[in-house]
Amino acid sequence: MKLHVIDIGGKVTDDIEISDKIFSLKPNKNIIQSVVDWKFNHSKPRTAKTKQRNEIKGSTAKIYAQKGTGGARHSSRKAPIFVGGGIAHGPKGSVYRFKKINKKVKKIGLLHLLSHKNKVNSLFVVEDFKNEIVKTKLFNQFLEKYKLQNSLIIVDKNSKLKIIKSVRNIPNIKIVEQEEANVYDLLKYKNVVFTKTSLKSLQDRFKDEKI
Repeated sequence: MKLHVIDIGGKVTDDIEISDKIFSLKPNKNIIQSVVDWKFNHSKPRTAKTKQRNEIKGSTAKIYAQKGTGGARHSSRKAPIFVGGGIAHGPKGSVYRFKKINKKVKKIGLLHLLSHKNKVNSLFVVEDFKNEIVKTKLFNQFLEKYKLQNSLIIVDKNSKLKIIKSVRNIPNIKIVEQEEANVYDLLKYKNVVFTKTSLKSLQDRFKDEKI
């Protein structure tokens, strides 16, 4: 299968062969969901923790008789009402299940989403950016022409240096290098735009993988 390669001016400059092994898979929602859950679980762990009543050291004996003292009814000194007692309804530390998934599942999740983007015609390839683009307006015109205002742009290192200044103020656009692409970003953005070199690097990276 081939995709058109376009330049910043919007002209088709070439066609590039894309691997069916990467871009023609049947997406498995369960695998994708597992990878997304894993990423969320590890991206924002909760660490705040207070001791609950059952975690306080000390006797569980009733501090005095239920009746006859004239005082309020109490159980042990570990009750939240006492200084040094447990905290009622306090933060309990990590509440996430830290799922473990192997590297192969992460890779498969990425490839399944790339296949989905290709299937729904949301996959694009542009020529490497050899000249620096400083003006945001120029890059915006390119995005508007191809309706790429909501895109994850996967670039090679040299292209990233050429366009980073013109792209950083554009909303709903994110630039990552090929090795940094992940399932969450692919789900977040409607379109995926590769530079020619980054696409070749991705295909070389997965060509020997057993999917």
